[in-house]
Amino acid sequence: MLIKIKNAQMAKKETVSFGHSKLKFEIAKILSREGFIADVQKKGKKNVKLIEVGLIQDDGGARFSQIRRVSKPSRRVYRGYKEIFSVRKGFGLAIYSTPKGLLTDKEARRDKIGGEVLFEIY
Repeated sequence: MLIKIKNAQMAKKETVSFGHSKLKFEIAKILSREGFIADVQKKGKKNVKLIEVGLIQDDGGARFSQIRRVSKPSRRVYRGYKEIFSVRKGFGLAIYSTPKGLLTDKEARRDKIGGEVLFEIY
């Protein structure tokens, strides 16, 4: 999902769609809330559900330049709230899977809760 968004952004597409899951939809809502993508919509019914994401182009370039997956199936990365630092001195964003659901690095620090680092975007 993340690479599809990145590739569509680099190809200057207006929208991109991919298969629906609750985790993907929550990640897309966070990215929309933080201003990395324009909007998120569910499309389809029952067995054929899709997520359609609207992309933002800034001055002919992409809204973000890198998406780096931190936790992988072969190596999970967990951090306590004291180990959570800002990404690229506040210009980036990290998504954490916590007991309270998916949170950004700022929200996790504010709530003093740690979790698994899913990815960083900047």
